[in-house]
Amino acid sequence: MEQSITDKTVQAKAVLVSLMQKGGDEREQEASFAELARLCDTAGAEVIAQMVQAKDSPDPRTLIGSGKVAELRELCAGNDVNTVVFDGELSPSQIRNLEDDLGGDIRVIDRSMLILDIFALHAVTGEGKLQVELAQLGYTVPRLQGRGTELSRLGGGIGTRGPGESQLETDRRHVKRRMDMLREQIAEMAKNRSVQHAGRERSGIFKVAIAGYTNAGKSTLLNRLTGAGILAEDKLFATLDPTTRKFTMPDGEEILLTDTVGFIRHLPHHLIEAFKSTLEEVCYADAILVMIDASDPESDAELAVTESLISELGAGDKPILYVYNKCDQVPECTPGTPVDQSVCISAVTGEGLDELIAKISGIAKQGKRECLFEIPNDKLGLINTLYENATVISVEYGENGATVDAIVDARLFGMLQAYRK
Repeated sequence: MEQSITDKTVQAKAVLVSLMQKGGDEREQEASFAELARLCDTAGAEVIAQMVQAKDSPDPRTLIGSGKVAELRELCAGNDVNTVVFDGELSPSQIRNLEDDLGGDIRVIDRSMLILDIFALHAVTGEGKLQVELAQLGYTVPRLQGRGTELSRLGGGIGTRGPGESQLETDRRHVKRRMDMLREQIAEMAKNRSVQHAGRERSGIFKVAIAGYTNAGKSTLLNRLTGAGILAEDKLFATLDPTTRKFTMPDGEEILLTDTVGFIRHLPHHLIEAFKSTLEEVCYADAILVMIDASDPESDAELAVTESLISELGAGDKPILYVYNKCDQVPECTPGTPVDQSVCISAVTGEGLDELIAKISGIAKQGKRECLFEIPNDKLGLINTLYENATVISVEYGENGATVDAIVDARLFGMLQAYRK
């Protein structure tokens, strides 16, 4: 009987493997390895050992070469290891070759498959589960078919868990049909969410997204400010589905705060695509709180990953406040970003929250937001005002005037409030 990490009486034992190419950054490799170990812990596996292969170039057959595979086989056999996790992406043929060479019931997965497994654990909403299944089918199935083992083997360990596992027993044609159906369902849910976003846009309420590296404390902050009651664990990807709550500022103004899925280094593009509708919450926001774990020695690298993904999602031009969390765990909190755009807090103790709220209030007062305006024919001159003082995204002319989608500041927002769509 195959061991399963969902079985509380048995814990999967894993060996982590990484390829270090000539000229590679050793510190980055160590940080990525440490993160991979935390991902395994989150998925419920015990890391027995770590193995690094230094090579000038990847071995096309097994990534690490036959000699290192033989060493890995002995390590697994001597420690009852049933799972090998590679810190990177493996091709379908490399997975098949590695499993054939290692023998037994040893499962070989890569970083992406491990992250998918964790996503499957933490998906709560219907859309989240559909997104997990779509990503699993799109990524995992090509890596499992044709390796000489039954697809029913899925569900027995890391990298195989989740709402899509029963679907993986079907053939390619049925899988494609299932993926098309999932895309349609997700698109329909995205339409419904667009209606919600449109309603929030019409209300004029200022929207703030809490973004940042996984486990930086985003959910803890939202809970602290709003009593949202969402899961906040010291685990990677504890939150997968976005949560939005109202927060009343000291001056009585209400804003919306949205907790978003955490970012991580080497987040595969196919995962970004599958979860785009969830990640795009940052695009609907008027401002972004970027959470940074001040106690993490890799915080600078993690901030770079966060900023890169925010930019990739098309939200790089939003006002950003850098929130250095967990300042109670460090002797001195020293932001690596401009002081006027930064604040040090502890979401657990409440330290620094008054300053944070004051800075959010300042951003809301002068912040920019995306709005739709219906400009009547006798007021079309206002379009020139928008072009001169705002970022005009689109203009559609009709019989009775024009519909303008623009990003405006607080002054223009107030001036054109009567023309809001």
